[in-house]
Amino acid sequence: MLVHRRRCGKANCRCASGEELHESTLLSYKQGGKTKHVTLPAAEVEPVREATERFRAAAAALRAEGDAGLAELIARLSQSKTGS
Repeated sequence: MLVHRRRCGKANCRCASGEELHESTLLSYKQGGKTKHVTLPAAEVEPVREATERFRAAAAALRAEGDAGLAELIARLSQSKTGS
């Protein structure tokens, strides 16, 4: 997720001076090799933040499990080479 700050283009708007830009929260994701963005309504920001945190934690756990399995395999192969 990211916060997008921009000017709206109206000459008499508060954002015209560049000091108070309009902000919106976006969800950034990849689809078909391209980065896409979805503007989130305020009510969806926290649920989406929680979901992305759960996803990142699950992905980290899966990577750690894979790394542990790889280390175990390398150790077994190393032992079989020295034991032969």
